[in-house]
Amino acid sequence: MLKNIYDTLMGTTTISITSFLIPVLASLLLGLLFALVYMKMNHASRSFIGTLAILPTIVCVVIMAVNGNIGAGVAVAGAFSLVRFRSAPGSASEIGSLFLAMTMGLLTGMGFIIYAALFILIAGAALMLYSAMGLGEGGNARRRSLRITIPEDLDYAGVFDEIFDKYTTSHKLMSTKTAGMGSVFKLSYEIELKEGSSEKSLIDEIRCRNGNLDINLSVIMGREATEL
Repeated sequence: MLKNIYDTLMGTTTISITSFLIPVLASLLLGLLFALVYMKMNHASRSFIGTLAILPTIVCVVIMAVNGNIGAGVAVAGAFSLVRFRSAPGSASEIGSLFLAMTMGLLTGMGFIIYAALFILIAGAALMLYSAMGLGEGGNARRRSLRITIPEDLDYAGVFDEIFDKYTTSHKLMSTKTAGMGSVFKLSYEIELKEGSSEKSLIDEIRCRNGNLDINLSVIMGREATEL
């Protein structure tokens, strides 16, 4: 059994290696299963899926470190809430990295030095394993953000459905707005291309419907879309 380095001074509780590893490994497994289920039911970026899989383990270790101390729990909750108010928005993987760093700091601050090292080794190995597995990729590699400009006299409701049925497995109109003093509409779709579909052919057929106005097709990367 490894002891907290403050035990001799404060008489705090100890945690055995087994008591530490079983919850951590269990939360890793449950986090992975939940991430796989979420991936099957929703469209999400690879970084979000990886973060979703590792986050239960992070929270598990935090709870074990707090160990029922209400004061420490309030302090941890306050520190974690700071992530929500970052001045620059970050990706899911960046926020997950902040949680990892904060958890390590909590463990070392409470005197669990060896457990902090053990936790980061487990979490790091899990993240590398998820990356090697390609966790979260799946159909996400075919997800696209599609922005189409159409003339004001064209009724956009269902005008591209025939084309989408031909080239995509799913499509959803995300937003509509006017531009050019109301002379055109700008439509924003989120689509998932069929396996082997030609992006150029998709764009060419849309051009025939929208009068050859602007079309923008972008790869969805996390919370942002990157132009092709």
